[in-house]
Amino acid sequence: MTENEIQLKAIAALTALRGDVGADYVSDLLGEVIPTQFLVPAVADPQEIGEAVLEQLSDPLSALINGFVLAFQTIADAYDQLEPGTPTEAILQALALDIARGAD
Repeated sequence: MTENEIQLKAIAALTALRGDVGADYVSDLLGEVIPTQFLVPAVADPQEIGEAVLEQLSDPLSALINGFVLAFQTIADAYDQLEPGTPTEAILQALALDIARGAD
C-alpha cells in the first residue's frame, strides 16, 4: 500500500468517526494499513526480530500519522478562517490542560 493510500485511509477513518459509523468499521479500516505478516531473520535474537518488525511497521504508521496530521491541519485552517473568535491553538492548549489535569 502506498503512502497516499494510507493517508486516505486515515482521512476516511476520521470521516467515518464524524459520521457516527461504528468503531469496528474504523478499526477495520485502519487495520488494513498494518501488515499482518512480518519477515524476520530465521536465526535471530529477540532484538533483531523486534528491529525487523519495527522497520516493517514504521513506514505504514508514519504514513497513517501523516494522514491524520494533514487532515487536522486542513480542518484547523478552515476553522480559523471561518471562526475568528477562538483560534485552533487556544483550543489545543485548553485540551492539553484538560488532559494534564486528568493525568494527576
